[in-house]
Amino acid sequence: MYQPGRAYRLNERFRGYLPVVVDVETGGFNERTDALLEIAAVLLDFDDKGRLHTTKSFTTHVVPFDGSNIEPKSLQVNGIDPYHPLRAAREEREALSHIFTPVRDAVSAAGCTRAILVGHNAFFDLKFVNAAADRTGIKKNPFHPFSCFDTVSFCGLAYGQTVLARAAVAAGMDWDTNEAHSAIYDTRKTAELFCSVVNRWEELHDGIEAPIADGSIIPR
Repeated sequence: MYQPGRAYRLNERFRGYLPVVVDVETGGFNERTDALLEIAAVLLDFDDKGRLHTTKSFTTHVVPFDGSNIEPKSLQVNGIDPYHPLRAAREEREALSHIFTPVRDAVSAAGCTRAILVGHNAFFDLKFVNAAADRTGIKKNPFHPFSCFDTVSFCGLAYGQTVLARAAVAAGMDWDTNEAHSAIYDTRKTAELFCSVVNRWEELHDGIEAPIADGSIIPR
């Protein structure tokens, strides 16, 4: 039973789900036709004072799948050269395994049931992850297939901002425009924002009981 202000283990706090922050950089907006170019994930945990914080990070460039579309305007935004000889990109299946394997390990170590994707406009990241997993025949996708935590909504509530850069500044975080739109930078900033909102909620409700039924009572 969840009560604000109490120190939790990860498998208690989010209905048995492990929040994992993810960001993708792509060649467009269509997950079925446009290339996945980069993916990053950041794991989270509680410290001994019950504050959520970032732990390990994983990132990789991705080789565009055969026949994929890449919009020039998308490359102007993310600054990626998909065919740069020093890019050290992985084929799509290997790239997903590079992310999925530590996520699965973290789910198991935390005693959670599965991972839940946290992202800024999380539906976008989740649909590209799911499409790539389908395309490469990966059966054990660790992420919930449709549920996610969207920091756009979290930050709109907590800070009155929905743009990642503006939300970060409103939360008192540094923001480097030159680093923005790399998957790992955006993922780390999104992770910091998610932790900030969760920790702020806990601080505001310290000592106030507000029990919420767990997943055994409320169905998915």
